[in-house]
Order: sequence, then C-alpha cells, then structure tokens
Amino acid sequence: MTTPQEVLKLIQDQKIQMIDLKFIDTPGTWQHLTVYYNQIDESSFTDGVPFDGSSIRGWKGIEESDMTMVLDPNTAWIDPFMKEPTLSIICSIKEPRTGEWYNRCPRVIAQKAVDYLVSTGIGDTAFLGPEAEFFIFDDARFDQTANAGYYYVDSVEGRWNSGKDEGPNLAYKPRFKEGYFPVAPTDTFQDIRTEMLLTMAACGVPIEKQHHEVATGGQCELGFRFGKLVEAADWLMTYKYVIKNVAKKYGKTVTFMPKPLFGDNGSGMHTHQSIWKDGKPLFAGDKYAGLSQTALYYIGGILKHAPALLAITNPTTNSYKRLVPGYEAPVNLAYSQGNRSASVRIPLSGTNPKAKRLEFRCPDATSNPYLAFAAMLCAGLDGIKNQIDPGEPLDRNIYELSPEELAKVPSTPGSLDLALEALENDHAFLTDTGVFSEDFIQNWIEYKLVNEVKQLQLRPHPYEFYMYYDC
Repeated sequence: MTTPQEVLKLIQDQKIQMIDLKFIDTPGTWQHLTVYYNQIDESSFTDGVPFDGSSIRGWKGIEESDMTMVLDPNTAWIDPFMKEPTLSIICSIKEPRTGEWYNRCPRVIAQKAVDYLVSTGIGDTAFLGPEAEFFIFDDARFDQTANAGYYYVDSVEGRWNSGKDEGPNLAYKPRFKEGYFPVAPTDTFQDIRTEMLLTMAACGVPIEKQHHEVATGGQCELGFRFGKLVEAADWLMTYKYVIKNVAKKYGKTVTFMPKPLFGDNGSGMHTHQSIWKDGKPLFAGDKYAGLSQTALYYIGGILKHAPALLAITNPTTNSYKRLVPGYEAPVNLAYSQGNRSASVRIPLSGTNPKAKRLEFRCPDATSNPYLAFAAMLCAGLDGIKNQIDPGEPLDRNIYELSPEELAKVPSTPGSLDLALEALENDHAFLTDTGVFSEDFIQNWIEYKLVNEVKQLQLRPHPYEFYMYYDC
C-alpha cells in the first residue's frame, strides 16, 4: 500500500470489516484500537482518528488526553492472528487542538530525526538493520509480594534439564554458550522459526534468515533486511508481534529480556547503520576497515555519547546484567573491525560500497526502536558535525590486555541509574537538534527512575537471602 485510496480500495474489495490501529507508547509497547471499517476515510490519513490517551504510559495527564491516531498507508497488512479478516495499520499521534505532531510520540520523534538529517545537508537517508535476539521458553512464572519473590523459566532445550524426567529424556540439550547453529535434534525450534519468518513476510517484512543463537534454553534470532529509519522501526515492532503470537500458537512463550538466564549469553539487538545521500553511500572510503572519514566521525559521536545513549538503547535494569564481560557483550566503548567485545564493529562487507556500514552492538530489544534509532542517528550526526575523533581501533583480544591497558578503555555504564545520570548531563546532542524535546528527556528520566530503578531498589532480591539471611 502506498496511498490512502489504495488502502480504502483494499478494504472495499476484500470486504474487510475490522481495522486495527496500532501505535507505540513511550517505553516501547504496541497499543491498539480496533474500529469498524466505516470509521475510516481519507481524512483518517491526515487528521487522524480520535482517542483518549490519558492512560498511555509516559504520556500526558487526563486534562490533556485528547489525541488522534494518523494512519500511515505504507504500513497496512492483514493481521494473521485475528479470526475475522482485520487490516492492521501503524499510526503516529497528533494533538487535535493544535494539529501539531505530539512531541512524546516515539514514531513522531523518529520522523523528526530523519527530517533533521536532511536539514543538515549531510545526507538524506538513514538505513538501519536491527538484529533482535530472544528466548523461547515452555514456561515462565514470576511474582513479587510483600513476603515473597521469585521467577521460574523452563525450556525443553534447557541445559539444566539434562537430568529431568521427561518420559523419556532424549538428552539433546545445548551446553551453555554452545547453542550457535546446531542442527536437529539439538535445535528443536526449526519449524517454529520458519513459521515466524514466513508470517513476518506475509506482514510485509522483507525477511532474510533464521537460526538458533548462542545460549541454551531456546535463544533464537530471525533476520530481516535493513530499511529506512522509521520503516526499520515499524518492521521491528511487527517482528516482535509475530514472534510472540506464533510462539503462543505452539504453546510457548517468548521474551526479549536481555538477561533472563544466569550464566549464559544474553540477548542483544546489534544495530547496523549507514547514511546515504542522493542514492550514494557515505560510509565507504579509504580509511580504517574501508570506512570514510564521515563514518569515523559518526563512530566518534556514538562513542562520545554512548553512556547517555544507553539510557535509551538499553533502557531497563535487566539490560545491564547483559552488559558484563565474558559473554561476548559489547562492554568496551571502542571500535574494531573484528572484536565483538567492542561496542562498535565494522562488519566484513566485501568491495561493494553500498554494503559498508557500522554495527553498534550495545542496544537490546527492550528499547523503543523509534527512540533508539533516532538517538543513535543524532549521536552519529553530532560526531560528523563536530568532527569527533573516535581514537584508535581496539583490534587486540580484550581478554589479553593487561589491567593497565584495559583501564584506558572506557566501559559502558554499570546500571540503568548511571546511564540515566549520564543522559541528564549529556543530552544537548538530542535536544539541540529539535528531534527530542527537553520535556521528553526529563519525562523519560523521571519515568525510568520512578517506575523501574527505584522499584527494584525497594525490593529484596532472592539472592540476598542466600548471602545475608544468617548474618
């Protein structure tokens, strides 16, 4: 679909009665409102469909709650999980009284980032390719009360199940950190992943591959082609929606939590990115690893602002349980063409300049992709505008560095509250552009501190009983 008229014709031709309007809240979860087809006309794609936004997380209060959802005709697809034929359309949010785009709508912020790129004259297109990993579990239970707290997850592939009475136990369980690419019967999720991938394609996502990931317990990844910034974020939200619903169909559950298992690799969202102008790539050149000076300055911006950036790209307390040494996690704020412990990697891409890109390895899929992609672009553009030198690459094995050498390599923040503190002290690269408002940044910091950081700090942890109960 490319025009409102084509969408309306599709609704008429296929006699679709239900239209599901999806939009994203501040933390990064899809919300939806389903309307009868006669509620949609051409004005829905410009003025929007009214709704009450007072209960949406991170948005304004009840006194300023009237909003409109503006439909994007390029995002229409038939929802494969609905009993009645239902057309799904992704929306951006406007304030109906002013007709202005809502400055707390993440999809609006993503579009502002693209507009800012064009306004700089540096480029006209930002391409991003996220690689979101996830776990498939057979059972997930958790609770926290005044006198109890626990979590429990289980997987048919869990290494911890080697001795479990499964009637019979057939023993094919990936060992910790050895889940990458085993064939069946060790890999039990081939058919599920294939259905996930093909369902994504039916929803308009340009698919590429699927495979098991490094961890035991059903860690997997599906791949789709890179896209323009807003488009890539739309595809990622569709990716998450499809994966969770296909898993449910098989009686399983999916989590994008970065670190649901102790002692094994976590789930990240390595994000490939490049800038183009007039149909030509700007990151290919004759510098380090075949990069251009523009690309190196972009890396300089990412590395300089990384501590603040992670408050948006790694926005949960659990994110920082993944960002620890020893699990291929990108804890070092450096760049390299081969070192996967560096936060920025330059993938091997052959001689085609169109394939030249960089990969920021810190983000995870608990992030809101519209905000994460916009923030990364702003950081990189700040590097280009101010010619920020990224320093020397880190091409040595990080585990062979002496303590003195390692001390010279900056590290990612150790917790969400430290990342939020960094964002408080360094966000001009986001707000001076007009992409993020000061209101949004302060609201984001307050929301995360009050609803996540402080909530975790207040509650005793089960492991604290193990360490301290007999003191």
